[in-house]
Amino acid sequence: MLATTGGVLTVTAVPASATTTCASPAHKRQFYANTTFSGTPRRTDCDSGIDEKWGAKAPASGLPSNNFAVRWSVTRDFGSGGPFTLSVAVQDGIRVYVDTSRKIDLWKNGSSTVKRTVNVTIPAGRHTLRVDYVNWTGSANVKFGYAPSTSATADQVKPLTPTGVSASYDPTTGKARLGWTRNSEMDLAGYRVYRRLKGAAFGSTPPATTTSTSYTDTPPASGETYYYEVRAYDRTGNVSTGSPDQAVVSADRTAPAVPAELSTVAETGGLRVRWSTVAGAASYRVYRATGAQGTYTLVGTTGQVSYPDTTAAEDVGCSYRVTALDAAGNESGRSVAVGGTRRDLTPPSAVTGVTVVPTEYGFEVSWDANPTPDLARYVVRRGELWGDDEEKICSLYPGYHVGADTTSYAYTTLPDGEESCFIVDAVDGAGTSAYVDTGVRRGTTSYYWVTGVRADGTETLPAGDWTVTAPEA
Repeated sequence: MLATTGGVLTVTAVPASATTTCASPAHKRQFYANTTFSGTPRRTDCDSGIDEKWGAKAPASGLPSNNFAVRWSVTRDFGSGGPFTLSVAVQDGIRVYVDTSRKIDLWKNGSSTVKRTVNVTIPAGRHTLRVDYVNWTGSANVKFGYAPSTSATADQVKPLTPTGVSASYDPTTGKARLGWTRNSEMDLAGYRVYRRLKGAAFGSTPPATTTSTSYTDTPPASGETYYYEVRAYDRTGNVSTGSPDQAVVSADRTAPAVPAELSTVAETGGLRVRWSTVAGAASYRVYRATGAQGTYTLVGTTGQVSYPDTTAAEDVGCSYRVTALDAAGNESGRSVAVGGTRRDLTPPSAVTGVTVVPTEYGFEVSWDANPTPDLARYVVRRGELWGDDEEKICSLYPGYHVGADTTSYAYTTLPDGEESCFIVDAVDGAGTSAYVDTGVRRGTTSYYWVTGVRADGTETLPAGDWTVTAPEA
């Protein structure tokens, strides 16, 4: 009798008169008290493997130590078949059969162990292996094994296509469960599970590989139909054809993609947050925190791909994250944070007390200290006077930046007799000044322009030919 306990194969002898059935791949073993396999076996049992070293002893109780025979046989499913290796090590005689075809024949009395290995091709399906062993005189030992060849050049036989494949879907958990019947290939390495969206093809890379006969998958909860198939593969790398497709329909719990390409820009009235369009999004939520590590709170919802945050404090760094929502109300994860600061649009007060004194080397410009708390600098500009006495225009050159604690500037390289006009502008830390950009091109009735300042503090000059009027004394 053959039993398995804790993974250990246990063999129990039974009387020869009893009918013995051994579960494949265990061998049925029969002992004979002669070398011709004649008569009724003296003993019959099940053997998990053929590897005996009886030496000069009898192989079993009631048998002689010489001139006895043992026969092993097993019928099993070889799956898709293919190349196999049969190997023996024996003293004395042995014959190995696949079905009725003899593959190994070492049938003689010997004084030492003889080894032999042969390569055979076993067809697909069920076949019987039979091993006949005889000991005439002397020591008795016998070993037999068989295994599929895993050489890529020898084994080019695909495994059988998995059968009994089924699939079910649980809308509560959003999981699809697949099951199938185990393949009978001896060199089976595992199974590959493929998934595709309806109308699409299976990818070249399986989303899952397993040695089990079941698999639980979580398809995208998009409310769409997905198909599954299973393929078997062997240790050589041969892959079977795919099983018949099994369809499941997933629940719609898929949120849109996370918004990307966030940016911020300061504008009149607030700080605008922008992002790229997300496919399938019906609206967006904008979250704000003070600093990147702060707590994010919802500040607004919009159907556009930008949002003007009018509640952000001036000159306070903020971080924003945006989510996308679809028509079913599924919300995406939050985007990567983007920082921004609402510009201080409150300009410094106008510079007062501007005086210009000609000197022997040029001009000395001075002015009153500006009381603006966040004053960053002054910009002093000199220009040429154009026009007649009724209307003179001051065409300014690029200006000079001086510190907030400075109230004068000297032009030292002007030639004698040079007529000039001057303007002094106060700029705060946000780059805001008291002058408003209302410049127009020459030839019109107004000529006002004040240099813009970038966020890094550098001056931005206008394109084209621009002019400004000099301030009144």
